[in-house]
Amino acid sequence: MDSNNLNQQPQQSYQQPYQQPQQPYQQPYQQPQQTYRQPASEKPVGLGEWLGTLFLTCIPCVGVILLFVWAFSKDTSQSKSNWAKAQLIFSLIILVITILIYVVLFAVMGLALQDMF
Repeated sequence: MDSNNLNQQPQQSYQQPYQQPQQPYQQPYQQPQQTYRQPASEKPVGLGEWLGTLFLTCIPCVGVILLFVWAFSKDTSQSKSNWAKAQLIFSLIILVITILIYVVLFAVMGLALQDMF
């Protein structure tokens, strides 16, 4: 080995790290947050009013008429209006199922009676 080579330190090449050209900072776009706020004029339906509502809907003809009034009136609170609409839809579904059961029942009974005579 050569003694000159041992005393010499290797030359290191220092290069500056690559830097991107400076661009103006841009913040990412954020959509404004939309929050739902219930109108301040609408107060919640109280317990007494719900009990009266349920009692009135138990009256046969009056109950159905009041459900239509509460469902489609602008003066009714939103929660009571939605409840009345749900009651009407549920009543319609029950009515259709009941009619289908009676049609099937009478058809089976008609066939049974026809076979007897």
